[in-house]
Amino acid sequence: MYNIIIYLYQLGVAIASLFNEKVRKMWRGERDAFRVLREQVDPEAKYVWFHAASLGEFEQGRPLMEQLRREHPEYKILLTFFSPSGYEVRKNYEGADIICYLPLDTITNARRFLRTIRPVMAFFIKYEFWYNYLHILKHRNVPVYSVSSIFRPDQIFFKWYGKQYKLVLNCFTHFYVQNEVSRELLATLGITDVSVVGDTRFDRVLQIKQAVEAPLSSPEGDTIARWLGNEAPSGAVGGAPVFVAGSSWPPDEEIFIRYFMQHPEWKLIIAPHVIGEDHLQQIESKLQGWHVERYSKLAAQGDSAPLAPWRGVGGEALIIDCFGLLSSIYRYATVAYIGGGFGVSIHNTVEAAVWGVPVIFGPNNQKFQEAQELKACGGGIEIKSYDDFAACMNRLSANADETACRGKAAGDYVMGKAGATAKVLKDVNL
Repeated sequence: MYNIIIYLYQLGVAIASLFNEKVRKMWRGERDAFRVLREQVDPEAKYVWFHAASLGEFEQGRPLMEQLRREHPEYKILLTFFSPSGYEVRKNYEGADIICYLPLDTITNARRFLRTIRPVMAFFIKYEFWYNYLHILKHRNVPVYSVSSIFRPDQIFFKWYGKQYKLVLNCFTHFYVQNEVSRELLATLGITDVSVVGDTRFDRVLQIKQAVEAPLSSPEGDTIARWLGNEAPSGAVGGAPVFVAGSSWPPDEEIFIRYFMQHPEWKLIIAPHVIGEDHLQQIESKLQGWHVERYSKLAAQGDSAPLAPWRGVGGEALIIDCFGLLSSIYRYATVAYIGGGFGVSIHNTVEAAVWGVPVIFGPNNQKFQEAQELKACGGGIEIKSYDDFAACMNRLSANADETACRGKAAGDYVMGKAGATAKVLKDVNL
């Protein structure tokens, strides 16, 4: 049944690629993967394979890849992606020797792929369960590790109709899970090669923070500091508090822009999840009367001259119209907002929390352990409506002590969760 579904999916992707640019990139990338491997694989090398579905999973796997490269240079690293949102952003990542899409999970593709690479071990990050690849890896006695995985009772593995698919879990050598609930759920299936180590994403955001705080500042930091009118990052520049909205969607923007149109004393930095001209213009149209800049334009100007102070009635907003900067931009925030909570689900709360600022997000956050724990410790604040958001922002604006206390709680939470990377690599037989 699984293989029938995969072939039907393959047909659907081929048809959809005719009409959708993102799907077309994925379709072409998967078809091109074997050419990339044929040209780049060193038949004498020992490859460790990391698979990440998209950009978020890549960030979770990145600390593992980089520590492995430092401590075991005898291995080469193969990095594969499923989604264009991961591959297109990180296709030039210098921490891997080969980067490509993972061909669709057919038996033929899996055999051909593994015959070409012959990995000595494989790491699948979080929610990655490729049935044919995993079964063939097990048949070849290749150690396979699931890292930063998290399990919930509503997943197919734990349903009466998921009996066949749960067999894929038996293909893993060891699970390095985020919490005790996951370990207990796997135990109900007779799977006991499980260690609770936490989430490697905490290690990654701490890496980013340490790199950004290094003496050599980044070009994006120079550009944003220039826009803020200050040479150094700060949550309150020249008396103006800064609100950073990360991975925002239109429903998020409707809420926070509506509030700040009445509060121009705040400076806004908006990093939308979808960076397309239509969406960027939509954001700009909602900020009528404000002075709005795009990051790419400011970056192109360089640091030749400081920006003239804005003297208008409205406030100032900066739109981040490129990828890869958000995690370091949160350092400028007085308050951070994580988008997606009024849609399918929220995005990464941890990369904001690490900077020691209160983190606000929408109601669709139940499946995210870190969001629940941030709420519990006081570092995260859930809002369900515009009125909730306005009340929250009014309270934080009026009470610097509460803002500082919530920010400290968020930062302390991240620090207390670090260390998963070292636990995994210490345990793996390299």
